[in-house]
Amino acid sequence: MAAVRRARSDELSGYGIRRLRDKSAREAIIHSIGRDFNLTPILAQAYFSQVSTYFSQHADITLNTGEVCYEAVSAEEPAGKHIALASRVSVRLRLFDPHVDLTVLVERGLAGLRRHRLLRMTREAIDQGALLSYEDLAMLLTTSPSTVRRDARQLRRAGKVVMTRGWKHDMGPGTSHKAQIIDMYLKGYQFTEIELKTNHSEKSVRRYLNDFVQVVALQHQRFSVAQIRQVTGFSERLVREYLELHEHYRKEQNDRLALLVEPACPKKGALPEVTG
Repeated sequence: MAAVRRARSDELSGYGIRRLRDKSAREAIIHSIGRDFNLTPILAQAYFSQVSTYFSQHADITLNTGEVCYEAVSAEEPAGKHIALASRVSVRLRLFDPHVDLTVLVERGLAGLRRHRLLRMTREAIDQGALLSYEDLAMLLTTSPSTVRRDARQLRRAGKVVMTRGWKHDMGPGTSHKAQIIDMYLKGYQFTEIELKTNHSEKSVRRYLNDFVQVVALQHQRFSVAQIRQVTGFSERLVREYLELHEHYRKEQNDRLALLVEPACPKKGALPEVTG
């Protein structure tokens, strides 16, 4: 076998395969990185791989008609963190939906259409792990931040939750929106009701429920709050809120809680997806 491999290697060398591979765009970029930053070939290749990952996360996005790509702050960042230090997420937002927006314009006017788009884009952002600020929305909607704040207040008075970075400030030290959604689910609200009341998609609600199950399962395996925070990447505040909710509804012998977490607690393997 060794002789066959050597023969095969000699054959490839005869065709100049290795030299041709070295002439690829990838190798040219790696070579330039190594030269420009005085890096070894291994480090230059590592830099190239990491930059390629960043590009796929932030630039390689396919848009449909009426959509825009926008850099927003990650939803996991605390509200008070300076924007220059916050991690970003590239999100796809529907600026114009011809199947819906024209009808909304006729029925509600320009102000109604603006508020409709505000709700839609904040919901799409949170579904993709980001939060838009009032300034982001003002730029996207070609209006002023004060108008966006006024629209948000009006929508909240109508019972809508407008998911913006400023909304975190508005909440103050109270319960996070994720814990509120879990609380609503355990109280018996259906997915459609939670969607309407919180402006979250069913996808987001299910994701929060699975996160809740993960936290409870880790506690069942005797992980401390600090360990759960490290494993999940959730904030300590959110972990404690989830555990408090679990303890409260466990004492009440809540049927939904039992169906949700009991299958995950006896074992240490993969957690089940929420299906109901």
